[in-house]
Amino acid sequence: MSQASSGSKVAEDRSGRTRASVPNVRAPRRRLSPSTERSLTTRQLEILDTLDASVLIGGFADLTMAEIAKRMTCSLRTLYGIAPSKEELVLAVADRHLQRVGREAIETLELDASPMSRLRAYLRATNLALQPSTVVFSRDFNKLPAARKLADAHADYIRSITQALLDEAVAEKEIAPLDTAAMALVLGRLGREFGRPESEKIISRSARETADAIAEIILDGLVAREA
Repeated sequence: MSQASSGSKVAEDRSGRTRASVPNVRAPRRRLSPSTERSLTTRQLEILDTLDASVLIGGFADLTMAEIAKRMTCSLRTLYGIAPSKEELVLAVADRHLQRVGREAIETLELDASPMSRLRAYLRATNLALQPSTVVFSRDFNKLPAARKLADAHADYIRSITQALLDEAVAEKEIAPLDTAAMALVLGRLGREFGRPESEKIISRSARETADAIAEIILDGLVAREA
């Protein structure tokens, strides 16, 4: 891995394409550690993927571990081998989803693109988490005691990446100097704000479309301000 002039670092994704990474910004600690996930069976990993894709979005708040096991056509022992409680299972599923979105968003950071182009791509990628099913999922998810802490950790990660890219854009004179920390706080939380269940009653388009549109307006304004 070599250092790029803009402050980003060179990396290669699985296809061998050169990508940029953001130094000094760490992803949130995984709910299921790498070693724990490696120890899971193929069936347990399939269960995690299935829970992410369908079961939990159907209203898991009132389900017991036994009922989840029945839906998954697996034993309680199999479920408890993944997590010690329903809350921990749900948090693990949510964290895996957000970790995956985060990794895929970082992979959009092409080294030869300008900082603002990378930022646009990054924000669009993080908004992929705002599928309609995710908004429904959040109604139940937000009832869990540790849900807010998990969501805050991922939101802070997005904010940190966003600020780093804004700092690069200022350094390369692509945008005029500004309080990048404040701007990153706004841009980094657009998705989360529009993804709130109560926002569905206010906005006319989907959470993802609305977050993308507002981000573009703000970023276009920053570029126009410099010009």
